[in-house]
Amino acid sequence: MSLHPQPAAAIRAVPATTPFVAPEELARRVGRSSLVRIGANESAFGPSPRAIAAMQAAVPLVSLYGDPESFELREALAAKHGCAIENIVVGAGVDELLGLICRTYGDPGDVVLMSHGSYATFAFHVIGHGLQLATVPPFADGAIDVEAMLAAARERLPKIVYLANPDNPSGSFIDRDQVARLRDELPHDTLFVLDEAYTDFVTGASILPDAIDERTIRLRTFSKAYGMAGARVGYGLASRDAIAVFQKIRNHFAVNRTGQIGALAALDDQAFVREVVAEVARGRAEYHAFAARVGVRTLPSQTNFVCFEIGTRPQAERMMHALLERGVFVRKPGEPPINGCIRVTVGTPADRAVFYEVFTGALDALRERVS
Repeated sequence: MSLHPQPAAAIRAVPATTPFVAPEELARRVGRSSLVRIGANESAFGPSPRAIAAMQAAVPLVSLYGDPESFELREALAAKHGCAIENIVVGAGVDELLGLICRTYGDPGDVVLMSHGSYATFAFHVIGHGLQLATVPPFADGAIDVEAMLAAARERLPKIVYLANPDNPSGSFIDRDQVARLRDELPHDTLFVLDEAYTDFVTGASILPDAIDERTIRLRTFSKAYGMAGARVGYGLASRDAIAVFQKIRNHFAVNRTGQIGALAALDDQAFVREVVAEVARGRAEYHAFAARVGVRTLPSQTNFVCFEIGTRPQAERMMHALLERGVFVRKPGEPPINGCIRVTVGTPADRAVFYEVFTGALDALRERVS
């Protein structure tokens, strides 16, 4: 018998893990004070100048709590998406909202379905809340297999089905017709969670229309195209009933005041967002062209990152560590079939130039070792 307090059984069953090791920690491990940060899918192009100015002006008021209802931000988001303010919940990034969804809609042991290897933090929340994770193999390039997802949903009758679209870490994208089919053919009592963190990088005609669906929660973020990852602001679009349920248990003061103010100002500068999206598209094209020149395959992407196919999992791990030792931070998919890739965020032109030089040297060394 234990002589000291124990965590809940569901938590004891979770293996000790850190979903993502921070670049600051990685820099310490290799004895560097800084790294070229092209691994966490942060925006290399920063936030809107309007957002910066608004947050700077708000700093003297940091002694005050933020609005627990995020009223002004939700009001602006409702106008953007053509819905009611009661259809929007704001949280400390999509990650907090994913945890809130698992806590709200899952009873211990309930089945939650996702594509194998998709966004690892969602799986982290599923397991941490005592739910049963079921996964479906993706296609060979990591893209989501909608037919397999539907077949698994009919068999397992999951409480929640999760889809990241565009997907992280593959970068793949499913068009609106396939997403609508997946949503519409799920069991009637299954919640469909559509994580659209990277949707700002996709052309509008390919995205589901902004319409509230009773069985769907759509998640968006200010961390990617808006360049505010450190501010931790995300939001969900859902039915009034779902938002009202979240209201019962959400952390009402999770979103900091400065972040709320910055997000509101960022929404008002869509020209800046369009510039970022255009620069990311140029950078993606540049990555694909560079990879072709050095004889490396890349995966299609509609995000702010590209996967470079290195070879086997051990070879990709060696490449990732070789880049880190040379001062360049990237990450890699952790699960097959694309765990032989490294995932590289689109950096600034200066970031990209450093990456090309370092990658070429590391690739030559890897090829010499293999030969």
